[in-house]
Amino acid sequence: MTDQTIPAGYWPDAKGALFHVSKIKPIDKDRTAVVTELCEAAKTLSAQIAGFKLTAAQAFEDFIGRSADQYNVVLRGSKGKGNVTLATFSGNYKIIRQVSDTLVFDERLQVAESLIGECIQDWSKGSKAEIKALVNSAFQVDKAGQISTSRVLGLRNIAIDDPRWLQAMQAINDSMRVASSKSYTRYYERDERSGEYLPIVLDVAAV
Repeated sequence: MTDQTIPAGYWPDAKGALFHVSKIKPIDKDRTAVVTELCEAAKTLSAQIAGFKLTAAQAFEDFIGRSADQYNVVLRGSKGKGNVTLATFSGNYKIIRQVSDTLVFDERLQVAESLIGECIQDWSKGSKAEIKALVNSAFQVDKAGQISTSRVLGLRNIAIDDPRWLQAMQAINDSMRVASSKSYTRYYERDERSGEYLPIVLDVAAV
C-alpha cells in the first residue's frame, strides 16, 4: 500500500489495515513520529557515509597513482589491492587500507583429505595421535557446511616427509582460490598525550 492509496485521515498498521487518526492513541502517534524522524535522519546519514566511502576510496587510489607517477610507473593490476598505510607529514592522522581475501577450496581438497586419511591409517597410533586429532578438526564443517580455511592451511605447517602427506599438501595448495576480496579502510588520529592512534569511528553503534 502506497501513500497515494491511503485515504486522507487514515494510517495503515503493520498488516495494512487502515485506522482513522482519531482512533489512534496519542502515545502511538508520538512513537511513530519519533521513530520516523530518527530513521529518516539515519537514512540521510547512511547515504552521506556511502558517498564518503566512494569519494575516499577514489581519493586514496588517485594519490597512490600520483605517488607511482614519481617513478614513471602506471599501476594496473594492483590498483585497489594490497595493504597500504598513509600518514600525514606530522603523523597526527593516518589511514590504513587492508584487503581481506575469502579463500575457498575446490574438489582437490577431497583428494588431500583422502591422502591424509591413508597416512593416518598406516601410521602407528601413539606418536601420531595429536596429528590425527588436528586433521579431524581441520576437515570438520561448521553449521553452514563450510570448512575452516585457517585450520586446513594450518596442516601445511606440519613437517612430515611421507610422500602421500606432501602430495596432500600440494593438493591443498592447488585447490585454493580467491572467491572474493573485500577492502577495509580505517581512519586514525593520534592522541597528543599518549601518542597512540585512536580510531575515528564511523560505526554508529561503536561511537
